[in-house]
Amino acid sequence: MLRIHNSLTGRKEEFQPIVPGEARMYVCGITVYDYCHIGHARSQVAFDIVRRWLRETGLRVTYVRNITDIDDKIIRRAAENGEPVEALTARYIAAMDEDFAALGIERPDHEPRATDYVPAIIAMIEALLDKGYAYVASDGDVLYAVERFVDYGRLSGKKLEDLEAGARVEVGAAKRNPLDFVLWKTSKPGEPAWDSPWGAGRPGWHIECSAMSTELLGTHFDIHGGGMDLKFPHHENEIAQSCAATGDHFADFWLHNGFVNVDDEKMSKSLGNFFTVREVLPKLRHPEVLRFFLLMSHYRGPINYSPAQLAQADAALTRLYTALRDLEPASATRRHTAAYEEFAAAMNDDFNTPQALAVLQGLARDINAARAAGDSVTASWHAQELLALGRLLGVLMVEPAQWFRLGAQGAQGQAALDDAAIDALIATRLAARTAKNWAESDRIRDQLAAAGIVLEDKPGGVTVWRRR
Repeated sequence: MLRIHNSLTGRKEEFQPIVPGEARMYVCGITVYDYCHIGHARSQVAFDIVRRWLRETGLRVTYVRNITDIDDKIIRRAAENGEPVEALTARYIAAMDEDFAALGIERPDHEPRATDYVPAIIAMIEALLDKGYAYVASDGDVLYAVERFVDYGRLSGKKLEDLEAGARVEVGAAKRNPLDFVLWKTSKPGEPAWDSPWGAGRPGWHIECSAMSTELLGTHFDIHGGGMDLKFPHHENEIAQSCAATGDHFADFWLHNGFVNVDDEKMSKSLGNFFTVREVLPKLRHPEVLRFFLLMSHYRGPINYSPAQLAQADAALTRLYTALRDLEPASATRRHTAAYEEFAAAMNDDFNTPQALAVLQGLARDINAARAAGDSVTASWHAQELLALGRLLGVLMVEPAQWFRLGAQGAQGQAALDDAAIDALIATRLAARTAKNWAESDRIRDQLAAAGIVLEDKPGGVTVWRRR
């Protein structure tokens, strides 16, 4: 029996799909204005595991993960680069796909982009206006009236009166209530815009997910997921919009993964303490090391990122590969063994990957014990179990012989760059930036990052560097 911690109720509940034999899940994806960092990887690996285990339990899973490709951050970054929004988002979507593929994250069944769902977004906003949950403000924006939704705050546990007491609104602001949020935003000259009944503009962030999820999964589906930082206000606002517009339940289970911390502080782009996936992967033996590291902590709890933690993950994963080394696994697949039942019990307990990894480590010890006893048949059976269970978590996908050929210093095998080579690459990158060849500029920056070189672009086109 699968039990999942439901953020909506604050307790573990038995998972009973709305439609027997099916599970429909929506997960908030990436706002594509920069490269994905380890926090993004943590969230997407967590929900990749959720999907894999739902499927293993025999459910037909429909997994939707959106892309936010229109947003204030995207518009600002494109303006800073002097490039079209579409070029910026296309580049970072391609980079995201590469990063996620390297980490063994399976592609979703649907990956809607906000800009493709503007008609559905407009229709949902019209429904909210018709039902009195939204209003057109004096500045032309369409806003959601939070006071109209009596259950506002039920996900986050926040009370509307407390939020209102702590909120401020500037004199002359168009909002009736400082907590009201934008559904449709009037565009400024030169910004991307779509025609609407309220003039040229673009969607607010919260309404995008409401429209995309209900269009693809219906007005009532099983699971909605995302990072802990999205619980309020994003997911709270999604519930308010979606339930008000459709009159339905929206999502039954809400799942939220914990933060990745650096020195016990949340990793984020706004704090400047983040590490991108493509910056970290070249330093590792294989991308599986990062995936394994992320699985070593329960998805709901925080995880502290450090090179020492990655080294521990490499060592633990290498012990599993060592057990498999020079051993031919049994060809048949066994189910309902003691190891499988223990593994299933861990995963059925709110996707407890640390306990599931402990089962893999136990199998590795069993293999080593059978080897020592000269029992190759038992060792082969345990090896088959270890591989099968590991691959349910998306690890042990590499041939053991190849794993040890990679070495602990990373699969790239890049030689250290001397100062002259670094200066030459920086000069080439500057020329690419001058020519607005952003793809080449980013490629050179990534090459230098992989070699442990950190760049800092200063005003006036000056770039300084240091070795990490």
